[in-house]
This record gives sequence, structure tokens and C-alpha cells, in this order.
Amino acid sequence: MNTELVTRPRALERKVQGRAVMEGAGVKINRALTQSLQQRLNPFLMLDAFKSDDPQDYLAGFPAHPHRGFETVTYMIAGKMRHKDSAGHEGLLENGGVQWMSAASGIIHSEMPEQENGRMEGFQLWLNLPAKEKMSAPWYQDFKTIPSVVTSAGVAVHVIAGQSHDTKGLVEKEATQALYLDLHLPAGSEFTQAIPAGHNTFIYVYRGDVEVEGSTVNSEQLAIFANEKSSDGIRIQSPAASRVLLFSGLPLDEPIVQYGPFVMNSQEEISQAVADFRAGKLGQLQS
Repeated sequence: MNTELVTRPRALERKVQGRAVMEGAGVKINRALTQSLQQRLNPFLMLDAFKSDDPQDYLAGFPAHPHRGFETVTYMIAGKMRHKDSAGHEGLLENGGVQWMSAASGIIHSEMPEQENGRMEGFQLWLNLPAKEKMSAPWYQDFKTIPSVVTSAGVAVHVIAGQSHDTKGLVEKEATQALYLDLHLPAGSEFTQAIPAGHNTFIYVYRGDVEVEGSTVNSEQLAIFANEKSSDGIRIQSPAASRVLLFSGLPLDEPIVQYGPFVMNSQEEISQAVADFRAGKLGQLQS
């Protein structure tokens, strides 16, 4: 039985080129999902891709900084990064691992490289929290391995969140129904995924190029799928070997107000977050 049968695939709405930015203490990043796309791709707030063989691009890392109101999902392809936070959590993120952190009511954390040479490559996704969960207790979990399945077309599907081809991911989110897949597509293969019509959906290509309904999506491009009520999913074709991140989720019907590392539902809540941080109410990073 093909649990991801798609007969009316979504069209491609548009392609977006990432923006080069510097984050942390000077880490070079490709910001694929920027703040201007938050409403369109709600509940996803940001997607950063980092990749370099030059230690000077990543050694400075991300010293202690605060967050409130959303979750971060960090996926490491290559390299080692040490996480520490004000709630007492600590973990080493390594090749193929995932770190899921719910900042919720507030946390201060650092993410620092534990390597002095070699490649560092990975992604950080910001996923919004519903208003009722924004002031809940922070949560953190390290995952060393990701559930995976190989489709009949030979596509290796790594399921970070949600469910695909009868395989459940590391985390399932009730409010946003977030789907996060890492797809490894061999040359000449096709991948389909059933997706509810109301869910916002996009891909980020990080190796090779793929075809989506007659349009080529190049490496380091983000592509947004149209929300069509008559469609039942998406289809990706890969003429040559490629790797693609697929994201889909149920939009939160709530305002999005962001100020730096804080994402809330009103300007008043943002002002309170800033005041709480300045007053030390978000906690102090433990050594």
C-alpha cells in the first residue's frame, strides 16, 4: 500500500534565494527563510543553513543569548556543536543528530563548536508556538539518530518531525502538525508526500537540483508550494542525485510579533520579554 499516494500535486508558487548573514559571534549563514516570509510560511519562522570547511567561518560560534516564545530545531549534517542552557541542559550535537529546544517562557543558551578544523554543516529551524504554550516551561532533547525509511523509488526519508511513509518522526507537534523531512533522492527518482490542503509547505534544496512540476529548483534555493484546495500533496523529481529538506505545517491563526530572539503575539508581550531579560528573569547561563 502506498500511504503517500498523490494524484493532484501542488504547483510551485515561487522560488526564494537565501540571504547571506552573520550570526552569533561571526558565523556565516545562508538565511533561507527570512522574517518577510513568516506570515506566508506560518508556523515556520526562520530557516538558517550553515556550511563551511573554513574554521574561521564557524569557530566563534553562538555565545550565550536568550529566546522566548518559539522552538529551535538544529540538525547537524557534519561537525560538533556543544549546547548549554540556563535550565541546566547540556548536549553535544554531532553528525546526523538533532537538537530540539522549546524556549517557551524563556531560556538563555549557547551553541559552541567543539572542533578546530574540518567541515561544519547543518540547519536551524525556528518553529512557532501557539499563544497558550509560549509561557510554558522550557524543554530540550538531543536525538542521536533519526527514524528513516527507503521508498520503493529508492528515496531515503529521514523523519525529524511528523510522519512519512508509515514512519513516525522524532517529535510530533499537536498544534502545528509540523512535518520535517530530510530526503536523499537518487538520480532519476521521484518522491511524493500527502499533505493536507491547508498546510503551508516548502522545500530547501541543499545538494543538487530538483524538478517541481516542470520548474527547476537549484541548490541553496527555497521553494514554496501553492496552497490549492484541490491538491492532495507534493511531488519532487530528481534528475541527478540530490538532497532536500521538506517542511509542512498547520498555520497558527495568531499574530506574529518578532523582536530579535523573542517571538510573541503582541508588542506588549515583546516589551515584557525584553524587560524580563534585562532584569535577569530569563535565568543565567550555567557553567
